[in-house]
Amino acid sequence: MSTPTADLSAAGVSIWLDDLSRERINSGAFKHLIEDLDVVGVTTNPSIFAAALKKGESYASQVGALAEAGADVDQAVFDITTHDVAQACDIFAEEAKRTNGADGRVSIEVDPRLSRDTQGTVAEAKRLHAKVQRTNVLIKIPATVEGLEAISSTLAEGISVNVTLIFSLERYRAVINAYLTGLEQAREKGHDLSKITSVASFFVSRVDAEIDAQLDKIGTDEAAALKGKAGLANARLAYQIFEEQFSTERWQVLKAAGANAQRPLWASTGVKDPNLPDTLYVTGLVAPNVVNTMPEKTLQAMADHGVVEGDTVTGTYDESNEILNRLDAIGVSYDEVVDKLETEGLDKFVTSWSELLETVQTALDAAKG
Repeated sequence: MSTPTADLSAAGVSIWLDDLSRERINSGAFKHLIEDLDVVGVTTNPSIFAAALKKGESYASQVGALAEAGADVDQAVFDITTHDVAQACDIFAEEAKRTNGADGRVSIEVDPRLSRDTQGTVAEAKRLHAKVQRTNVLIKIPATVEGLEAISSTLAEGISVNVTLIFSLERYRAVINAYLTGLEQAREKGHDLSKITSVASFFVSRVDAEIDAQLDKIGTDEAAALKGKAGLANARLAYQIFEEQFSTERWQVLKAAGANAQRPLWASTGVKDPNLPDTLYVTGLVAPNVVNTMPEKTLQAMADHGVVEGDTVTGTYDESNEILNRLDAIGVSYDEVVDKLETEGLDKFVTSWSELLETVQTALDAAKG
């Protein structure tokens, strides 16, 4: 009997869970998600780890050992998060094998305080990769201007990358260029391109949250008619770029050498406006060769009542461009929106990282008595 998540997978969408905790690992909960809800990967971020550490006692033993060893908070965060990611990589190893490394992936984020530091990001990416020691790990690097070179340099070392925090179509083109450059450099260094995988995480709901707030201030009927439409339009146009850039001669040369296309990943897919359907950023972004990483609430909503009606992306490009044009015509600046979202996104990453450090420091202090 077909299920909504099975239908989604059959339509070419890889379902990844945007959550990870040691409790989830130790309880065997991932088995249910893999077998019953078609989950084939995991993404993480500092907020997820901070929330996990605040719940339950599953980290107490490791925190105690780190405290006894005199580890500082930065080392403790590094050891705790890489431990969880390595265990999750083992759980999803069969999915990685089944899909030749496309799925079965678990992401871990570079310290966001390094997001404007190219060399620091590359060094931290290599350190994380070496610590996790799993072929199915993805290192998350933000798509800042400084991050573009870091993405290429990390890929050039044969390390797979999840490029995160993409909002603009222009930056997405630059991310694809960084990916192709990294593959070219990896090939020159003798790496097997078939072993390198990447996703480009395009954020969706935050675009609507920002633009809809501006539309409310404008207050016209035309503005109201555009609410809840920009996020999907932006992501759909990103998919158009994906189709274009991964059909070029430059790409064909790399593909012939065994390279994998960098799939779009729809991130920030939890609906923030209660007036919008809770599966909007899943069912509205169905297309071949994409990933949708969902918070558990969205995943459960999709499994319960999501309806997959085939490809909802290709063929929508004229309509999507028209939506962005109409927004511009009534005074909503696309460039200002995406610039603001990137700045706010980085600030949120750093704030979340500080929260994680504070949570771990509190746990270390408690363990020391």
